[in-house]
Amino acid sequence: MKTSTKVAGFVLGLAAVFTLAVGAGALVGPENTTPDTPGDGVVPERDASVAGGSPAGLTATDNGYTFALDTADVDAGTQVPVHFHILDSDGQPVTRYIESHDKQLHLIAVRRDLTEYAHVHPVLDDTGTWTVPLDLDEAGTYRLFADFTPEGGKPLTLGADLQVAGHFDPRPLPPPTATTTVDGYTVTLDGVLVPDQASTMTATVLRDEHPVTDLQPYLGAYGHLVALRATDLGYLHVHPNGHPGDGITPAGPGIDFSVTTPSAGDYRLFLDFRHDGVVRTAEFTLTAGPAPSTGTDTTPAPDRHGH
Repeated sequence: MKTSTKVAGFVLGLAAVFTLAVGAGALVGPENTTPDTPGDGVVPERDASVAGGSPAGLTATDNGYTFALDTADVDAGTQVPVHFHILDSDGQPVTRYIESHDKQLHLIAVRRDLTEYAHVHPVLDDTGTWTVPLDLDEAGTYRLFADFTPEGGKPLTLGADLQVAGHFDPRPLPPPTATTTVDGYTVTLDGVLVPDQASTMTATVLRDEHPVTDLQPYLGAYGHLVALRATDLGYLHVHPNGHPGDGITPAGPGIDFSVTTPSAGDYRLFLDFRHDGVVRTAEFTLTAGPAPSTGTDTTPAPDRHGH
């Protein structure tokens, strides 16, 4: 898999997600296009989680819609064609969608050890078949997330597994850290994540140690943040506060997100941003700690000797 720049794409509008960490990676090459016109494609933020702040994408069926892969088994390779349908409650392919952030559907593909990632945009034909080529040269089980809004329905994120044949060499989750690098860019995340509490997280982008103040709009925003809970790949997608062209939001170096993690534990985060016409993905690992006690007991905890 390619592990630096990537194709475009963690969709989600919501007050729920996270960040910190290490590396940069992708499944497919970047969508390097001319910069979006500031403000284009901006829609109200949408919640890609289920009620109660839980992550989405844990099931293939929700609210009467089903994410159905044409085949769940493929051979490893580059530009592997993947076909799928979104079916309605009658089992018929959905052909009409509401556009969100310049696209009718966002597809996230991630290997289950969280080391391979891509945010891509499939093409829809008149029969309701979605098609996209994916670079799947690393074998293993991949979780695919379809993020979309059917016409007349609510925003949904559905998940399904794709098996890629070949020798699978799983890798451990990278350790948490607040800073990561990709293609000469250094991205640092500032903020503290507390489960079930909204936190302001700021991703700061530097290039060769200089602040980047001319980030380019990508899918109607200066950044797209996708977070996956390590235990079950529960999915969260957050767009930044503000949007290009609103007269308030700066084009870097900081990108502010309102983040609410649903539970304590480890998360893998992927931040897409565009600069000089190229979309890059900064990858992070984050550990969300337990919520602080709200009680009034101030008795010190015993030391390791029990005193």
